[in-house]
Amino acid sequence: MMDKKVAYEAYMKTTHRLGRIVSVLTLILLLGAPFVIGSLLGTMPDLGAAARGFLSVGLVWTVSSIVEYLVYTPMLGAGGSYLAFITGNLINMKIPCAMNARELVGAKTGTAENEVISTLSIATSSLVTIVVLALGVLGMIPLRPVLESPALQPAFANVVPALFGAMAYKYFRKDIRLALVPLCIMSLLFMFVPSLTASTSFMIIPAGAIAIGLSWLKYRKGLKEAARK
Repeated sequence: MMDKKVAYEAYMKTTHRLGRIVSVLTLILLLGAPFVIGSLLGTMPDLGAAARGFLSVGLVWTVSSIVEYLVYTPMLGAGGSYLAFITGNLINMKIPCAMNARELVGAKTGTAENEVISTLSIATSSLVTIVVLALGVLGMIPLRPVLESPALQPAFANVVPALFGAMAYKYFRKDIRLALVPLCIMSLLFMFVPSLTASTSFMIIPAGAIAIGLSWLKYRKGLKEAARK
């Protein structure tokens, strides 16, 4: 029987090899699609206009992408990260699915169990998403009057806040005071500077820094109290 450590190392090696290959192929397909479509239709994209458009938003999204990579990769593991970043929709679907699966089985971040659970949960989420989208496309025309009903529009506008509010409370209740401080600061900041609502991904950095700083102060306070006792 192959040693568990050797088997896990072989699994990780294969995962990284396949993940890198598929990631490169995905980038080629995504970047090549406009040029293929342009060549077929006889009109090519204006590269100068595309470059100017990228520069207008590229810096913000570049920072956000780096932050997401640094934050999500330890949570998802190698296999889960490759699947999630290739298939997309991390915040709405992949992250909640992986976190819920990890909580259900009691796996810890950085372990082999978390690696396997995250990969399985994200793969399942991706397959379910494909099935749901296929059914949605098939039923789009007959369901269109219902989906465009004014009574349902407020529900569609609040799906993401409702999803993350329900998930976040599970962690907020562990230390309400620690959760309220960054929440109140960011809420006041968005109210007084409404333009920041367009950069919510970038604002994760200062909000996370505040939470980490408060946690460190609380930890230091706990050490001092334990030393006195």
